[in-house]
Amino acid sequence: MTKETIKIGGKKVIIVGTVHISKESVEEVREAIESEKPDVVGVELCQSRFESLKNAKKWEETNIVDIIKQGKVFLFLINLLLSNYQKRLGDKFGVKPGSEFIEAIRVAEEGNTKIALIDRDIQVTLKRAWSNMGIKEKMKLMFSLFLGFFEEAEDEAEDIIEKLQDKDIVNELLNELAKEIPSVKETLIDERDRYIASKIIESDGKKIVAVVGRGHMDGIKRALGTINNETVKEEIKELEVVVQKKSVLTYIGYLIPILFFGLVVYGFFDKGLDFALNVMFMWIIVTGSTAAIGAAIAFAHPVSILVAFIAAPITTLHPALASGWFAGLAEVKYRKPTMKDFEELNNINSLGDLWHNRVTRIILVVAFTNIGGTIGTLYALPYLISLF
Repeated sequence: MTKETIKIGGKKVIIVGTVHISKESVEEVREAIESEKPDVVGVELCQSRFESLKNAKKWEETNIVDIIKQGKVFLFLINLLLSNYQKRLGDKFGVKPGSEFIEAIRVAEEGNTKIALIDRDIQVTLKRAWSNMGIKEKMKLMFSLFLGFFEEAEDEAEDIIEKLQDKDIVNELLNELAKEIPSVKETLIDERDRYIASKIIESDGKKIVAVVGRGHMDGIKRALGTINNETVKEEIKELEVVVQKKSVLTYIGYLIPILFFGLVVYGFFDKGLDFALNVMFMWIIVTGSTAAIGAAIAFAHPVSILVAFIAAPITTLHPALASGWFAGLAEVKYRKPTMKDFEELNNINSLGDLWHNRVTRIILVVAFTNIGGTIGTLYALPYLISLF
Protein backbone atom coordinates (compact mmCIF):
# COMPACT_ATOMS: atom_id res chain seq x y z
CA MET A 1 0.00 0.00 0.00
CA THR A 2 1.22 3.48 -0.86
CA LYS A 3 0.23 5.43 2.23
CA GLU A 4 1.89 8.27 4.12
CA THR A 5 0.91 10.08 7.29
CA ILE A 6 1.58 13.78 7.81
CA LYS A 7 0.78 15.89 10.86
CA ILE A 8 0.12 19.55 10.16
CA GLY A 9 -1.67 22.29 12.09
CA GLY A 10 -3.29 19.90 14.55
CA LYS A 11 -4.50 17.64 11.74
CA LYS A 12 -3.45 14.10 10.98
CA VAL A 13 -3.49 13.57 7.22
CA ILE A 14 -3.23 10.06 5.79
CA ILE A 15 -2.50 10.26 2.06
CA VAL A 16 -3.42 7.11 0.16
CA GLY A 17 -1.89 6.96 -3.33
CA THR A 18 -3.90 5.02 -5.93
CA VAL A 19 -3.90 3.86 -9.53
CA HIS A 20 -7.18 4.34 -11.39
CA ILE A 21 -7.24 0.93 -13.08
CA SER A 22 -6.01 -1.20 -10.22
CA LYS A 23 -8.12 -3.68 -8.23
CA GLU A 24 -5.43 -3.54 -5.55
CA SER A 25 -5.99 0.20 -5.14
CA VAL A 26 -9.68 -0.36 -4.52
CA GLU A 27 -8.88 -2.82 -1.74
CA GLU A 28 -6.18 -0.56 -0.27
CA VAL A 29 -8.58 2.37 -0.09
CA ARG A 30 -11.21 0.31 1.71
CA GLU A 31 -8.63 -1.05 4.15
CA ALA A 32 -7.18 2.41 4.89
CA ILE A 33 -10.56 4.00 5.66
CA GLU A 34 -11.80 1.10 7.75
CA SER A 35 -8.58 0.90 9.79
CA GLU A 36 -8.00 4.65 10.26
CA LYS A 37 -11.65 5.59 10.94
CA PRO A 38 -11.12 9.25 9.91
CA ASP A 39 -13.37 12.26 10.52
CA VAL A 40 -13.22 13.14 6.81
CA VAL A 41 -12.53 11.16 3.65
CA GLY A 42 -11.17 13.38 0.90
CA VAL A 43 -11.23 12.14 -2.70
CA GLU A 44 -9.38 13.60 -5.64
CA LEU A 45 -12.55 14.53 -7.49
CA CYS A 46 -14.31 17.75 -8.38
CA GLN A 47 -18.12 17.94 -8.45
CA SER A 48 -18.36 17.29 -12.20
CA ARG A 49 -16.03 14.26 -12.11
CA PHE A 50 -17.86 12.97 -9.04
CA GLU A 51 -21.19 13.19 -10.87
CA SER A 52 -19.65 11.53 -13.93
CA LEU A 53 -18.53 8.54 -11.89
CA LYS A 54 -21.85 8.27 -10.07
CA ASN A 55 -23.97 8.80 -13.19
CA ALA A 56 -23.25 6.34 -15.98
CA LYS A 57 -25.69 8.17 -18.26
CA LYS A 58 -24.09 11.62 -17.89
CA TRP A 59 -23.79 12.24 -21.64
CA GLU A 60 -27.55 11.77 -22.11
CA GLU A 61 -28.04 14.96 -20.10
CA THR A 62 -25.81 17.00 -22.40
CA ASN A 63 -27.41 20.17 -23.77
CA ILE A 64 -25.62 20.52 -27.09
CA VAL A 65 -27.25 23.91 -27.84
CA ASP A 66 -25.87 25.42 -24.62
CA ILE A 67 -22.43 24.03 -25.43
CA ILE A 68 -22.47 25.83 -28.79
CA LYS A 69 -23.90 29.10 -27.46
CA GLN A 70 -21.47 29.24 -24.53
CA GLY A 71 -18.45 28.49 -26.73
CA LYS A 72 -17.61 25.27 -24.84
CA VAL A 73 -17.10 23.07 -27.89
CA PHE A 74 -13.40 22.51 -27.20
CA LEU A 75 -13.97 21.74 -23.51
CA PHE A 76 -16.74 19.31 -24.37
CA LEU A 77 -14.53 17.51 -26.87
CA ILE A 78 -11.51 17.20 -24.58
CA ASN A 79 -13.72 15.97 -21.71
CA LEU A 80 -15.28 13.39 -24.02
CA LEU A 81 -11.91 12.17 -25.25
CA LEU A 82 -10.46 12.00 -21.72
CA SER A 83 -13.47 10.04 -20.53
CA ASN A 84 -13.36 7.60 -23.41
CA TYR A 85 -9.60 7.09 -23.13
CA GLN A 86 -10.06 6.10 -19.49
CA LYS A 87 -12.95 3.82 -20.43
CA ARG A 88 -10.84 2.05 -23.07
CA LEU A 89 -8.06 1.37 -20.55
CA GLY A 90 -10.61 0.31 -17.97
CA ASP A 91 -12.17 -2.16 -20.42
CA LYS A 92 -8.73 -3.47 -21.32
CA PHE A 93 -7.71 -4.14 -17.71
CA GLY A 94 -11.11 -5.09 -16.34
CA VAL A 95 -11.41 -2.24 -13.82
CA LYS A 96 -13.64 0.78 -14.21
CA PRO A 97 -11.55 3.98 -14.00
CA GLY A 98 -12.16 5.78 -10.72
CA SER A 99 -13.31 2.62 -8.93
CA GLU A 100 -11.11 3.44 -5.95
CA PHE A 101 -12.84 6.81 -5.57
CA ILE A 102 -16.25 5.20 -5.78
CA GLU A 103 -15.12 2.68 -3.14
CA ALA A 104 -13.84 5.47 -0.89
CA ILE A 105 -17.19 7.25 -1.12
CA ARG A 106 -19.12 4.01 -0.51
CA VAL A 107 -17.10 3.07 2.58
CA ALA A 108 -17.36 6.64 3.93
CA GLU A 109 -21.12 6.70 3.45
CA GLU A 110 -21.50 3.32 5.18
CA GLY A 111 -19.60 4.66 8.19
CA ASN A 112 -21.43 8.03 8.15
CA THR A 113 -18.06 9.72 7.55
CA LYS A 114 -17.98 13.16 5.98
CA ILE A 115 -16.85 13.21 2.32
CA ALA A 116 -14.82 16.08 0.85
CA LEU A 117 -14.24 16.59 -2.88
CA ILE A 118 -10.73 18.03 -2.88
CA ASP A 119 -9.78 18.43 -6.56
CA ARG A 120 -10.27 21.59 -8.61
CA ASP A 121 -13.03 21.59 -11.20
CA ILE A 122 -11.61 20.06 -14.38
CA GLN A 123 -13.28 22.84 -16.41
CA VAL A 124 -11.41 25.49 -14.43
CA THR A 125 -8.12 23.62 -14.87
CA LEU A 126 -8.59 23.33 -18.63
CA LYS A 127 -9.72 26.95 -19.00
CA ARG A 128 -6.73 28.25 -17.03
CA ALA A 129 -4.40 26.07 -19.10
CA TRP A 130 -5.99 27.25 -22.36
CA SER A 131 -5.64 30.87 -21.27
CA ASN A 132 -1.90 30.38 -20.68
CA MET A 133 -1.21 28.82 -24.08
CA GLY A 134 0.11 30.70 -27.06
CA ILE A 135 -1.37 30.35 -30.56
CA LYS A 136 1.12 27.67 -31.64
CA GLU A 137 0.55 25.70 -28.46
CA LYS A 138 -3.22 25.78 -28.92
CA MET A 139 -2.87 24.51 -32.48
CA LYS A 140 -0.47 21.80 -31.30
CA LEU A 141 -2.90 20.72 -28.61
CA MET A 142 -5.89 20.49 -30.95
CA PHE A 143 -3.84 18.55 -33.48
CA SER A 144 -2.54 16.11 -30.85
CA LEU A 145 -6.04 15.56 -29.52
CA PHE A 146 -7.19 13.96 -32.73
CA LEU A 147 -4.05 11.91 -33.21
CA GLY A 148 -3.06 10.95 -29.67
CA PHE A 149 -6.36 9.93 -28.17
CA PHE A 150 -7.24 7.55 -30.97
CA GLU A 151 -3.95 5.73 -31.31
CA GLU A 152 -4.44 1.99 -31.18
CA ALA A 153 -2.79 0.39 -28.17
CA GLU A 154 -3.71 -3.26 -28.65
CA ASP A 155 -0.06 -4.30 -28.86
CA GLU A 156 1.09 -1.97 -26.09
CA ALA A 157 -0.81 -3.33 -23.10
CA GLU A 158 2.33 -4.21 -21.16
CA ASP A 159 3.86 -0.78 -21.81
CA ILE A 160 0.69 0.93 -20.61
CA ILE A 161 0.57 -1.15 -17.45
CA GLU A 162 4.22 -0.35 -16.75
CA LYS A 163 3.66 3.38 -17.24
CA LEU A 164 0.65 3.40 -14.95
CA GLN A 165 2.13 1.32 -12.14
CA ASP A 166 2.67 4.38 -9.97
CA LYS A 167 0.32 6.84 -11.61
CA ASP A 168 -3.34 7.39 -12.35
CA ILE A 169 -4.74 7.91 -15.84
CA VAL A 170 -5.95 11.51 -15.63
CA ASN A 171 -2.69 12.71 -14.10
CA GLU A 172 -0.63 10.67 -16.56
CA LEU A 173 -2.48 12.31 -19.46
CA LEU A 174 -2.04 15.77 -17.95
CA ASN A 175 1.65 15.04 -17.33
CA GLU A 176 2.12 14.06 -20.97
CA LEU A 177 0.33 17.23 -22.04
CA ALA A 178 2.57 19.30 -19.77
CA LYS A 179 5.66 17.74 -21.41
CA GLU A 180 4.36 18.67 -24.85
CA ILE A 181 3.33 22.17 -23.77
CA PRO A 182 5.64 23.27 -20.90
CA SER A 183 3.86 26.60 -20.38
CA VAL A 184 0.84 24.84 -18.84
CA LYS A 185 2.73 22.52 -16.45
CA GLU A 186 2.10 24.84 -13.53
CA THR A 187 -1.64 24.96 -14.30
CA LEU A 188 -2.14 21.26 -14.93
CA ILE A 189 0.07 19.83 -12.20
CA ASP A 190 1.54 22.26 -9.66
CA GLU A 191 -1.64 24.29 -9.15
CA ARG A 192 -3.73 21.16 -8.65
CA ASP A 193 -1.27 19.87 -6.05
CA ARG A 194 -1.58 23.14 -4.13
CA TYR A 195 -5.35 23.16 -4.54
CA ILE A 196 -5.74 19.61 -3.19
CA ALA A 197 -3.43 20.41 -0.28
CA SER A 198 -5.42 23.58 0.44
CA LYS A 199 -8.71 21.69 0.46
CA ILE A 200 -7.22 19.15 2.88
CA ILE A 201 -6.13 21.93 5.24
CA GLU A 202 -9.50 23.69 4.88
CA SER A 203 -11.49 20.58 5.86
CA ASP A 204 -12.82 20.64 9.41
CA GLY A 205 -11.72 17.12 10.35
CA LYS A 206 -8.87 16.41 12.75
CA LYS A 207 -8.10 13.11 11.05
CA ILE A 208 -8.34 12.96 7.26
CA VAL A 209 -7.82 10.16 4.78
CA ALA A 210 -7.05 11.73 1.38
CA VAL A 211 -7.44 9.37 -1.57
CA VAL A 212 -5.39 10.74 -4.49
CA GLY A 213 -3.54 9.54 -7.56
CA ARG A 214 0.01 8.41 -6.78
CA GLY A 215 1.38 10.95 -9.22
CA HIS A 216 0.07 13.71 -6.93
CA MET A 217 1.55 12.49 -3.66
CA ASP A 218 4.94 14.24 -3.72
CA GLY A 219 3.46 17.55 -4.87
CA ILE A 220 0.75 17.46 -2.22
CA LYS A 221 3.25 16.69 0.54
CA ARG A 222 5.41 19.64 -0.52
CA ALA A 223 2.40 21.94 -0.70
CA LEU A 224 1.10 20.93 2.74
CA GLY A 225 4.32 22.27 4.24
CA THR A 226 4.06 25.67 2.57
CA ILE A 227 0.38 26.66 2.76
CA ASN A 228 -0.61 29.07 5.52
CA ASN A 229 -3.68 27.89 7.42
CA GLU A 230 -4.87 31.49 7.87
CA THR A 231 -4.83 32.31 4.17
CA VAL A 232 -5.95 28.95 2.79
CA LYS A 233 -9.40 30.24 1.72
CA GLU A 234 -7.80 33.05 -0.27
CA GLU A 235 -5.44 30.53 -1.87
CA ILE A 236 -8.34 28.34 -2.97
CA LYS A 237 -10.26 31.31 -4.31
CA GLU A 238 -7.24 32.51 -6.29
CA LEU A 239 -6.70 29.06 -7.83
CA GLU A 240 -10.35 28.94 -8.95
CA VAL A 241 -10.25 32.23 -10.86
CA VAL A 242 -10.18 32.00 -14.65
CA VAL A 243 -8.51 35.08 -16.08
CA GLN A 244 -9.44 35.75 -19.68
CA LYS A 245 -6.23 37.05 -21.21
CA LYS A 246 -6.45 39.04 -24.40
CA SER A 247 -4.24 37.23 -26.87
CA VAL A 248 -2.90 38.41 -30.20
CA LEU A 249 -5.91 36.73 -31.82
CA THR A 250 -8.24 38.98 -29.82
CA TYR A 251 -6.61 42.11 -31.16
CA ILE A 252 -6.52 40.69 -34.68
CA GLY A 253 -10.27 40.04 -34.35
CA TYR A 254 -10.85 43.76 -33.77
CA LEU A 255 -8.37 44.77 -36.47
CA ILE A 256 -9.98 42.73 -39.26
CA PRO A 257 -13.27 44.73 -39.52
CA ILE A 258 -11.33 48.00 -39.33
CA LEU A 259 -9.10 46.92 -42.23
CA PHE A 260 -12.01 45.59 -44.28
CA PHE A 261 -14.26 48.62 -43.96
CA GLY A 262 -11.23 50.85 -44.46
CA LEU A 263 -10.57 49.09 -47.78
CA VAL A 264 -14.21 49.47 -48.82
CA VAL A 265 -14.36 53.17 -47.99
CA TYR A 266 -10.96 53.93 -49.51
CA GLY A 267 -11.85 51.91 -52.63
CA PHE A 268 -15.13 53.79 -53.00
CA PHE A 269 -13.52 57.25 -52.91
CA ASP A 270 -10.39 56.28 -54.84
CA LYS A 271 -11.74 53.88 -57.49
CA GLY A 272 -15.52 54.24 -57.41
CA LEU A 273 -18.63 52.34 -56.39
CA ASP A 274 -18.04 49.33 -58.65
CA PHE A 275 -14.63 48.68 -57.12
CA ALA A 276 -16.01 48.96 -53.56
CA LEU A 277 -18.83 46.55 -54.43
CA ASN A 278 -16.29 44.15 -55.95
CA VAL A 279 -14.28 44.20 -52.69
CA MET A 280 -17.41 43.32 -50.74
CA PHE A 281 -18.37 40.61 -53.25
CA MET A 282 -14.96 38.98 -53.06
CA TRP A 283 -15.08 39.01 -49.26
CA ILE A 284 -18.46 37.26 -49.29
CA ILE A 285 -17.38 34.63 -51.83
CA VAL A 286 -14.03 33.80 -50.22
CA THR A 287 -15.02 33.69 -46.55
CA GLY A 288 -18.41 32.14 -47.27
CA SER A 289 -16.97 29.44 -49.53
CA THR A 290 -14.18 28.37 -47.17
CA ALA A 291 -16.59 28.22 -44.21
CA ALA A 292 -19.02 26.16 -46.29
CA ILE A 293 -16.19 23.81 -47.33
CA GLY A 294 -15.32 23.38 -43.65
CA ALA A 295 -18.92 22.46 -42.87
CA ALA A 296 -18.98 20.06 -45.82
CA ILE A 297 -15.81 18.31 -44.55
CA ALA A 298 -17.75 17.66 -41.33
CA PHE A 299 -20.55 16.12 -43.46
CA ALA A 300 -22.98 18.83 -42.37
CA HIS A 301 -26.59 18.97 -43.54
CA PRO A 302 -27.00 20.97 -46.79
CA VAL A 303 -28.88 23.69 -44.90
CA SER A 304 -26.05 23.90 -42.36
CA ILE A 305 -23.55 24.32 -45.21
CA LEU A 306 -25.70 27.12 -46.63
CA VAL A 307 -25.91 28.77 -43.20
CA ALA A 308 -22.12 28.57 -42.92
CA PHE A 309 -21.79 30.33 -46.28
CA ILE A 310 -24.21 33.09 -45.31
CA ALA A 311 -22.92 33.60 -41.76
CA ALA A 312 -19.16 33.63 -42.41
CA PRO A 313 -18.88 36.98 -44.27
CA ILE A 314 -20.68 38.64 -41.34
CA THR A 315 -19.22 36.79 -38.36
CA THR A 316 -15.64 37.15 -39.59
CA LEU A 317 -16.18 40.90 -39.19
CA HIS A 318 -17.55 40.58 -35.66
CA PRO A 319 -15.06 39.54 -32.92
CA ALA A 320 -17.82 38.17 -30.66
CA LEU A 321 -19.44 35.91 -33.27
CA ALA A 322 -18.41 32.73 -35.06
CA SER A 323 -19.91 31.21 -38.19
CA GLY A 324 -19.54 27.74 -36.67
CA TRP A 325 -22.09 28.59 -33.98
CA PHE A 326 -24.78 29.27 -36.57
CA ALA A 327 -23.90 26.26 -38.69
CA GLY A 328 -23.89 24.08 -35.56
CA LEU A 329 -27.30 25.34 -34.45
CA ALA A 330 -28.68 24.63 -37.93
CA GLU A 331 -27.22 21.12 -37.70
CA VAL A 332 -29.01 20.62 -34.37
CA LYS A 333 -32.30 21.69 -35.95
CA TYR A 334 -32.10 19.51 -39.05
CA ARG A 335 -30.23 16.55 -37.56
CA LYS A 336 -31.27 16.55 -33.94
CA PRO A 337 -29.27 13.95 -31.95
CA THR A 338 -31.23 10.95 -30.75
CA MET A 339 -30.99 9.35 -27.31
CA LYS A 340 -28.95 6.60 -28.93
CA ASP A 341 -26.38 9.16 -30.12
CA PHE A 342 -25.90 10.36 -26.54
CA GLU A 343 -25.71 6.81 -25.24
CA GLU A 344 -23.03 6.00 -27.83
CA LEU A 345 -20.77 8.89 -26.77
CA ASN A 346 -18.98 6.52 -24.40
CA ASN A 347 -18.06 4.38 -27.41
CA ILE A 348 -16.27 7.05 -29.46
CA ASN A 349 -12.96 5.30 -30.07
CA SER A 350 -11.87 6.39 -33.54
CA LEU A 351 -11.84 9.42 -35.81
CA GLY A 352 -14.55 7.83 -37.94
CA ASP A 353 -16.81 7.55 -34.90
CA LEU A 354 -16.77 11.35 -34.55
CA TRP A 355 -18.39 11.70 -37.96
CA HIS A 356 -20.94 8.92 -37.47
CA ASN A 357 -22.36 10.18 -34.17
CA ARG A 358 -24.73 13.13 -34.54
CA VAL A 359 -23.58 14.78 -31.31
CA THR A 360 -19.88 14.80 -32.17
CA ARG A 361 -20.61 15.62 -35.80
CA ILE A 362 -22.28 18.82 -34.61
CA ILE A 363 -19.07 19.63 -32.73
CA LEU A 364 -17.08 18.98 -35.92
CA VAL A 365 -19.44 21.22 -37.92
CA VAL A 366 -18.82 24.06 -35.46
CA ALA A 367 -15.05 23.52 -35.43
CA PHE A 368 -14.47 23.04 -39.16
CA THR A 369 -16.79 25.88 -40.14
CA ASN A 370 -14.82 28.23 -37.87
CA ILE A 371 -11.52 26.95 -39.26
CA GLY A 372 -12.77 27.43 -42.81
CA GLY A 373 -13.92 30.97 -42.09
CA THR A 374 -10.54 31.78 -40.53
CA ILE A 375 -8.66 30.43 -43.55
CA GLY A 376 -10.91 32.50 -45.83
CA THR A 377 -10.21 35.63 -43.81
CA LEU A 378 -6.44 35.07 -43.90
CA TYR A 379 -6.59 34.68 -47.68
CA ALA A 380 -9.14 37.38 -48.48
CA LEU A 381 -7.52 40.34 -46.69
CA PRO A 382 -4.09 40.13 -48.40
CA TYR A 383 -5.80 39.51 -51.74
CA LEU A 384 -8.07 42.55 -51.39
CA ILE A 385 -5.13 44.73 -50.36
CA SER A 386 -3.27 43.57 -53.47
CA LEU A 387 -6.06 44.98 -55.68
CA PHE A 388 -5.11 48.56 -54.78
